[in-house]
Amino acid sequence: MGDTDVTTDANAPWLIVGLGNPGPEYAMNRHNVGFMVADLLAGRIGGKFKRAGKAQAQVIEGRIGPPGPANRRVILAKPMSYMNLSGGPVTALRDFYKVPTANIVAVHDELDIDYGVLRLKLGGGDNGHNGLKSMTKAMGADYHRVRFGIGRPPGRMQVADFVLKDFGSTERKELDYFVDRASDAVECLVIEGLERAQGTYNS
Repeated sequence: MGDTDVTTDANAPWLIVGLGNPGPEYAMNRHNVGFMVADLLAGRIGGKFKRAGKAQAQVIEGRIGPPGPANRRVILAKPMSYMNLSGGPVTALRDFYKVPTANIVAVHDELDIDYGVLRLKLGGGDNGHNGLKSMTKAMGADYHRVRFGIGRPPGRMQVADFVLKDFGSTERKELDYFVDRASDAVECLVIEGLERAQGTYNS
């Protein structure tokens, strides 16, 4: 199941994975909010995504945090497999960059949380999320999650239809703000730890 040690070397790199589906037709889907956060973090780091060899992912290597002990080496990644196959690319990146499983952060949409609300945690179930299901099957569950609430589908709409639809016009008015806040939460988690990030961003 791979390395599931949750006590990690302070100098070990972090792997931040935005979950989504590749292709322009999916770009603004609710299911692709992980890609949106990864793209914003890429802009902050000042890099451009490039293909990661055999890993079937796009990556950026960089650093976040202030100069000194709190500065962290990070690998930002967007799996280029479809959502339900995310585990393969993430595991390949983990092994290539020698990232402890507890230093992996999955950023993903979450149905059971109201729109724009964040929840950060380490480990746990997949709650039916195909990206998490694939990652957990590939390497165990002991990685961090930044869960971005998208709410439940209205009326009788099927979950699959809901997550693969674009954010609605009302949602889009606040989307940039919520993606920015989720990016802040990822940085806080990596630099200051889970407890501090939960205290600041779990709402």
